Amino acid sequence: MASLQDQLLKAGLADEKKARSVRNEKRKQRKQQPKGSVQVNEAEIRARKAREEKAERDRQLNLERQKEAEKKAIQAQIRQLVETNRLDRSKAETSYQFVDGKKIKKILVDDTMVDQLSRGRLAIVRLGEDYNIVPEKVARKIMERDESAVVVLHDRKQDDQGDDDPYAGYEIPDDLMW
Repeated sequence: MASLQDQLLKAGLADEKKARSVRNEKRKQRKQQPKGSVQVNEAEIRARKAREEKAERDRQLNLERQKEAEKKAIQAQIRQLVETNRLDRSKAETSYQFVDGKKIKKILVDDTMVDQLSRGRLAIVRLGEDYNIVPEKVARKIMERDESAVVVLHDRKQDDQGDDDPYAGYEIPDDLMW
């Protein structure tokens, strides 16, 4: 197999004088280069740089895709928590108003839900465009994943005994003085 230079000479596309001058130039470059150093090819450098840039772009794209997948997984977890733990509001008669962002929203709840919402035992969670009522523990789990999903969750007070108050059946007299 003849070299490309020989093939071009035979085909008449290059002349002997030009081929000799190219060979002399290459020989001079090799002689001028110190021993042990490698001749740097600019095309290889550009190709390597392009590969590195492409690898970096691919890495960034992968990170974005992973973040999107994580967001979707978190939203699915929130949806599942809400759908499995939401309270039934079918017999609700009382309207409960709350603030979502800059708007005042209204949902129908029953009287016990109003009391428990104000005590921090229940919370209102936004799922898409709908609002659902879930227990406080579920709301805390949702807040770990996405705080913006929980719209209303009042802080519980330390002195709030709630349903397990042993003195709930006793009335406090009006004339009691401390």
